[in-house]
Amino acid sequence: MTASPSAPAVEPVTLIKICGLTSLTDAQAVVAANADALGLNFYQRSARYVAPDVAAKIAAEVAGQICRVGLFVDAPSAYVRQVLAEVELDMLQFHGEESPEYCESFGLPYCKAIAAAENFDPTQVEARYASAALFLLDAMVQGQFGGTGSVIDFKHWPQSPTMPWALAGGLDASNVQAAIEQLQPYAVDTSSGVERLVDGKRVKGRKDARQVQDFVAAARAACPRV
Repeated sequence: MTASPSAPAVEPVTLIKICGLTSLTDAQAVVAANADALGLNFYQRSARYVAPDVAAKIAAEVAGQICRVGLFVDAPSAYVRQVLAEVELDMLQFHGEESPEYCESFGLPYCKAIAAAENFDPTQVEARYASAALFLLDAMVQGQFGGTGSVIDFKHWPQSPTMPWALAGGLDASNVQAAIEQLQPYAVDTSSGVERLVDGKRVKGRKDARQVQDFVAAARAACPRV
């Protein structure tokens, strides 16, 4: 994940990704907030799933302004290739049990998401997925693949990483600055943390422009552009 071509030459210490977008309006809000990447979820069992035809319109509209990431979970190769034929993406993100060979096979940089389980060993992960452009550490929730809003235990964060790691899991505007200051991740990723609230409940897949702006501002406060 890299900053958009229109961004300043000097990147922030920590990049910012907003994931789980399902509408062009929300994507435009993410671009306006000056985030570095947005995520489009192609896992069909997810409440944040976006159909390829909708995703194609979003990706085309924001081209050149932000990094466009496509999320998959143990998808057949043919399905990933079908999506790529319709949707222009800059990076892929894999949340399942995909092998390194599978992840490499699509010709795009990829991010490998890892659940923060008790037996998690970042050294082994980095060795196995040495071709990854980025790793994403997310909360461990049985049967779910990200976007749960659960906060990870920071004890799982890699202490001496040799590759870039992104932090996800329960991040919102109230805690992202402290998380960045403590862990110094390469990137932060949020989905549920910037979704609309209706009667105290998050509306999955629908972002709140103000919360997106507040999240980006809080993250930038921890690592302002120089």
